[in-house]
Amino acid sequence: MKPAGIGIDLVEVSRIREMLDKHGPRFKERTFTSGEITYCDSCADPAIHYAARFAAKEAAAKALGTGLWNEGVNWTDIEVVREDSGRPVLVLHGAAKQHAGESACLVSLTHTRDLAMAQVMLA
Repeated sequence: MKPAGIGIDLVEVSRIREMLDKHGPRFKERTFTSGEITYCDSCADPAIHYAARFAAKEAAAKALGTGLWNEGVNWTDIEVVREDSGRPVLVLHGAAKQHAGESACLVSLTHTRDLAMAQVMLA
């Protein structure tokens, strides 16, 4: 498997918590899919899980190539879903999927109470 792109991002959970408190549903609906919102809101501390998904979206954009946000890619074009086992999977929609072409997307998420990080590799 030859990598076609790689991206990594680190997010302070407090920053996402502030966005959730300040902008609430508007921030959620603009940035996350309905499935992501349902999952994160079901967690004991939703901000941690929103932060991990935000980091994954940023990491995916880096793996796909800088400037994607100006090329028709929306935040909701990059989605983190969970397999039954809990393993995160990156699903691309719309313009993000077009930019990725036939590349497979791999994602890894991690978080603490204060930080969330994601790494994405296109292969």
